[in-house]
Amino acid sequence: MEMREKLIGAAARVFAETGYRGATTRRIAQEAGVNEVTLFRHFGSKGELILEALHHFGEAEPCCELPEEPVDARRELSDWARRHLQHLSNVRALIRAAIGGSEEHQELAACGSEHPRRVGRQLHEYLVRLKDRGLATRDFDAGVAAAMLMGTLFSDALGRDLMPEVYRLSQDDAATGYVRLFLNAIGVEQSGVGGAIDLK
Repeated sequence: MEMREKLIGAAARVFAETGYRGATTRRIAQEAGVNEVTLFRHFGSKGELILEALHHFGEAEPCCELPEEPVDARRELSDWARRHLQHLSNVRALIRAAIGGSEEHQELAACGSEHPRRVGRQLHEYLVRLKDRGLATRDFDAGVAAAMLMGTLFSDALGRDLMPEVYRLSQDDAATGYVRLFLNAIGVEQSGVGGAIDLK
């Protein structure tokens, strides 16, 4: 493993566990099994290293692209939602640490929001294409709709371990259920859909 990658991984683990203040360069270096001089040789400061870790793990989401030409919105959005929700769950400790430190270090919020903004734009553009092609028949604001679905997945990822009584379905079933309700709200026909998922 490259030294930079090793340091980035160590910084992510320590930052997720202890937050910005607790993620000292000494502790990160120990986690990586190197000395602080090596850390500073690769990264000029703790802040630079933590921002790089946030950027790296934000970009590590498995391919989550939505098709340029929508064909089967239920399948396409369900696949997308399951992958995106799994990624958010995988990095939820980092997200929480970034949120916790963002008032004192605004650069954390700016860096941490790069990836979700890009994903949100892709979803927005996909919803516009659904409308343009007449596949979504209700009048809706694509930006508001995209924010609603993104927010639902974000809430699930961050709230599932804190409120298990609320999130009783498996993540995959929950993602499928969210998309089903969402598509119904924007007027996407869902012919051929299998048995309903009990969301009670």
